[in-house]
Amino acid sequence: LSICFRTVEPLEYYRRFLKENCRPDGRELGEFRATTYFFSSGSITTADGSALVKLGNTTVICGVKAELAAPAADSANKGYIVPNVELPSLCSERFRSGPPGEEAQAASQFIADVIENSQMIVKEDLCIANGKLAWVLYCDIICLDYDGNLLDASVFALLAALKNVQLPSVIINEETGLSEVNLKQKTPLIIRKHPVATSFAIFDDTLLIVDPTAEEEDLATGAVTIVTDEEGRLCSVHKPGGSPLTGAKLQDCITRAITRHKEVKKLIDKVIKSIMPK
Repeated sequence: LSICFRTVEPLEYYRRFLKENCRPDGRELGEFRATTYFFSSGSITTADGSALVKLGNTTVICGVKAELAAPAADSANKGYIVPNVELPSLCSERFRSGPPGEEAQAASQFIADVIENSQMIVKEDLCIANGKLAWVLYCDIICLDYDGNLLDASVFALLAALKNVQLPSVIINEETGLSEVNLKQKTPLIIRKHPVATSFAIFDDTLLIVDPTAEEEDLATGAVTIVTDEEGRLCSVHKPGGSPLTGAKLQDCITRAITRHKEVKKLIDKVIKSIMPK
């Protein structure tokens, strides 16, 4: 009976759970799905850093490829970071093959804004020789299984993959003017801030639930994503239309996002520690 009810009246079905302060998957309103991640440097051998993140059933992999290029004329002392989010048809029935759709483009822009606003990587750090040579970091984020909350998983995968990047030493030969790459001498990328995203779905214009599934996103009247860094600083608030939020509700989201940041940072540090050479 409940399966029929869920199919015919999905919103009413959800409301009955929400009245009891829980959700159909058994979580409380403020509870995240199980979060796991690991560095997958073995599985993407062509990447300079990679990581796979699972948030419940949502699975995202990020590969970072570093290439050399000339800096732009108007920013001679800066490198480039080029993020790209892909939602292939294999990850969900809602996406089609072909050029990136609206959701993938919006996610790519969101990731670009997070990188810029958080200053997780300072572009000057990617410069090798002023006006001559700089690193370009291509960050490809691919969703393998979509079950809601793409943004949290994508920011997490990006951060984890970047922490996994080792850049070879590069010098410019004074005599020939050519760059010389030493693959034996590598240094980790400088990560200056650790942004973490926390997403909420808004139900019936008032109720906030954290880490929504795809079904919950479809039934929600709005959504908001809060990005904070390790100092509790607000890096960005992403609110794509929908129900408005009161100042008090927004403050509540920010407080919860700061707590979530500590959990994610702890998880990243634990995994890094476990793979460090003894």
